[in-house]
Amino acid sequence: MKQKLVVIGNGMAGMRCVEELLNLNSEAYEITVFGAEPYGNYNRIMLTPLLFGDKSLDQIMIHDFDWYQQRQISLHCGDPKTVVAIDRQLKQVIAKDGTVADYDRLLIATGSLPTLLKIPGAQLNGVMSFRDIADVENLIKASQIHQRATIIGGGLLGLEAANALQQRGMQVTVINRASHILNRQLDQAAGKLLQDHLQKQGIQFRLNATVAEIIAGDHQQLKQIKLDDGSLLATDLVVMAMGIQPNIKLAKQAGLHCQQGIEVNDQLQTSDASIYAVGECIQHQGEVFGLVAPVYEQAKICAQQLAGDSQIRYQSRLSATILKVTGIDLFSVGITEADSDCQQQLFVDAGLGVYRKLIVKNQQLVGAMLYGDTQNSHFYMKLISENQPITAFRDNLLFGQAEVVL
Repeated sequence: MKQKLVVIGNGMAGMRCVEELLNLNSEAYEITVFGAEPYGNYNRIMLTPLLFGDKSLDQIMIHDFDWYQQRQISLHCGDPKTVVAIDRQLKQVIAKDGTVADYDRLLIATGSLPTLLKIPGAQLNGVMSFRDIADVENLIKASQIHQRATIIGGGLLGLEAANALQQRGMQVTVINRASHILNRQLDQAAGKLLQDHLQKQGIQFRLNATVAEIIAGDHQQLKQIKLDDGSLLATDLVVMAMGIQPNIKLAKQAGLHCQQGIEVNDQLQTSDASIYAVGECIQHQGEVFGLVAPVYEQAKICAQQLAGDSQIRYQSRLSATILKVTGIDLFSVGITEADSDCQQQLFVDAGLGVYRKLIVKNQQLVGAMLYGDTQNSHFYMKLISENQPITAFRDNLLFGQAEVVL
């Protein structure tokens, strides 16, 4: 008799794990999946092109409903099917509408939630997040009837939303509390180059600023925002894009060990050996995750565990940042600022809009930041991830792989 595997979360992490498991052993489990959204599994990375208008919903779908049916996977999706409780003693999950599923193994892949400001006016009509298909649909509708948008957050998600809404004809202002945009991935100089490019496209910026209040107009529709310096900015739409936080509420209620995320060991097991977790909801050796590469690696390892390979272990690997904005080539990986133990190599061509910064420590490359020309990104990524010594070609390292003899 097949064991029962229940998956909570119908997103990229959980479904990649299921797909890998089916490739390893399609007969091992009777699989049941619960998802809060009324769709199959779609590519969340493609929400930006969906908002931009370059992709349709069908084009970003990874696994449609037929995929589940053909593989005899029971899919429960939509808000009523959101899992609200895990009974670890009975080994059952319970959905909002009362649906119950028994499990021998449980996989939690609840992903993350958008970080939202708790300020006056945050609940007004026109205050939105940018996290799922429903958000995209709401943003598209808003762009068709409103003119002015304000993005709170100058990180990856905020800049992608800003660019997409600007391309849809809106006047867009980005508010960032740091002194430059993409401050977690770029230094001041590269951030300024990116800002200049986006400003030429028509996007405005307010830096070193935070929002103190969102102010209502008629019918509780937002009218303007008040910044921490007291200045007012008229706007019709506010998008909060300040990052994500692991969605751990369900796991905490079930009594699983959680800190910032659901704690997992190297086998991707939680504090309950029959319950696994992968993706943006987890914390592994103190690290939480927000990029697709480590999430897919977790899914692969977890699938092997579920298929019976208990010897394989998950180890976190280096992940790179790539900005998905039309006309911008940007790559950042590893350390972005050199300390006293590091040396820095820098190439700047302001006329061409090219910026290249490498950080070296103990004769190894430990960080690379490329703006305007990213053709050597794979080369630098390989050097960093494999800890290759660079002594023999250090003098030519800044000029890329073509100038280096390995």
